[in-house]
Amino acid sequence: MDEMKEKLLRQQKNGYDLLDTQERIAVEDYCRGYMTYLNNARIEREAVSEAIKLAEAAGFEPLAEGRGPIRPGQKVYYSNRGKSLILAVGGKKSLSAGCVIGAAHVDSPRLDLKPSPLYEDSELAYLRTHYYGGIKKYQWTAIPLELHGVVALKDGTSVPVAIGREPDDPQFVVTDLLPHLGADQMAKTGAKLIEGEKLCLLAGSVPYAGEGGDRVKLAVMSILNDRYGITEDDFISAELEVVPAFEVRELGLDRSLIGGYGQDDRVCAYAELEAILETEAPERTAVCILADKEEIGSYGVTGMQSCAFEHFMETIIGGECSVQTCFSHSFCVSADVTAALDPLYAEVSEKQNAARVNYGVGFCKYTGARGKSGASDATAELVAYLRRICDEAGVLWQMSELGKVDQGGGGTVAMFMAQRDIDTIDAGVPVLSMHAPYETTSKLDCYMTYKCMKAAYNAEG
Repeated sequence: MDEMKEKLLRQQKNGYDLLDTQERIAVEDYCRGYMTYLNNARIEREAVSEAIKLAEAAGFEPLAEGRGPIRPGQKVYYSNRGKSLILAVGGKKSLSAGCVIGAAHVDSPRLDLKPSPLYEDSELAYLRTHYYGGIKKYQWTAIPLELHGVVALKDGTSVPVAIGREPDDPQFVVTDLLPHLGADQMAKTGAKLIEGEKLCLLAGSVPYAGEGGDRVKLAVMSILNDRYGITEDDFISAELEVVPAFEVRELGLDRSLIGGYGQDDRVCAYAELEAILETEAPERTAVCILADKEEIGSYGVTGMQSCAFEHFMETIIGGECSVQTCFSHSFCVSADVTAALDPLYAEVSEKQNAARVNYGVGFCKYTGARGKSGASDATAELVAYLRRICDEAGVLWQMSELGKVDQGGGGTVAMFMAQRDIDTIDAGVPVLSMHAPYETTSKLDCYMTYKCMKAAYNAEG
């Protein structure tokens, strides 16, 4: 009977029961690099600039127009307005045979400053925000926050802003109501516990010397002017993002987990980035996409619905074939996180099909909500192909769904790749506390996602 079970039934095991000493060391080495990247990449612009530094150190050069098809082994990258990035390594085969694509996103839920954010009330200065992506608003109160981004000036220059990252920098906070006076607040539903318009950063309290109103607001603006040379009007052409000020740390007494902000989806972006940086001579051209705007539907000029990807592909194809011919023979791993089974909230998951911590990269055949609405549904043949190349490469993997059928769901960039006639499947790291200011992942699952992407880029089929 045991022999028949082993032959016929899927036997999943905790990954740490399968790793040897050498691979455990590899897991730790990889995750040290990932944690450094995550600490340095607080927003999508920083994620792109850090990726470019790593890419250039690995021999990648900016994409040049009109140089013909990408050559075998040639390494190029294209930065789309500093907020998304595409990299490629030329393959041995013509692009008419398609390419292998990894697509992740580098934007994360956050608070954005409004175009006119600064105001004063009761001699306290505040910055108004508009939250970005799906958040539980109450999680963003009473935690330390940083401010990152750029201010674009009328003279065409841009001023980078980063406040709260350095040890001696001031930080910010969204205040909350004390429990002694919170009876009415606590009677509200979670969605209404904190209203969006109350997500305002406390920015200062010392008035500017002299008489008149708005003296605290003036004092805060004076500090910003001294530090960055900006005026209140310049907020209008700024992209300033508020993110948690938590350091990325190892979690658990055994240090097996990673805690930090923005792991959805920089954990998968780093995995495919590292994989392509280590790819030298693939059979088919390898392409890595670090996209923006996924958290709000992939719209906009730097999102995955933009034609920037087609332009990049046209350039590296260089007339060798049509873009559509290349797409129709291509394969894409939409590298995005999935929900990890949390035993504290097991009622929202269907355990047999839920991703589990330390069981490897999670394959998700389809996304969407309830009746697969808004889904990209990978073909059976594509799932079988990914199973094969991962098994051959020693990648630990598991199948996953995002919660019970009628509970909810979600989407990724996969549907936009599939619209281009590219065979696409979701695969990524299972995450606890997804979309929270502090998310949790397993080191083993992070490493296996990188290993999955490397296997995909270097597959012979």
